Amino acid sequence: MQSPPPTQSPALAKPPLGSFCVLLADDIRFWEPRRIFYNFALSVVAVAWLVGTWPHFRVALTLPSLLLLVILALLANACYCAAYLVDLPMQHLALCTVWRHWRWGLWLMGTLFAILLENYWIADEIYPSVR
Repeated sequence: MQSPPPTQSPALAKPPLGSFCVLLADDIRFWEPRRIFYNFALSVVAVAWLVGTWPHFRVALTLPSLLLLVILALLANACYCAAYLVDLPMQHLALCTVWRHWRWGLWLMGTLFAILLENYWIADEIYPSVR
């Protein structure tokens, strides 16, 4: 007697359309190209502060301050990843197709908040110590 051919186990089957991997890939396709514009916007603000108040910031441009600048840039990019914490659960809702059309608003609000935070940090924490 011949046994039927083995079937693929459910765990190895192709994941359903709404699986975590598919949603994460969709998030990466949306958020990562916009990270370039996010970083560009934050860089423009920093350069504007530097150019607009140049004589005052000349003394602050030292090797330790450049290391701090790199650390702050890495922290800004780590904060950018917080969008995934909002976007992934929103895609599990029934209104996920509506959310996908409007998630650029989350990007815009996050970018504006980062610019506001950057301006505050420069004006309150860095600029007073430079004068």
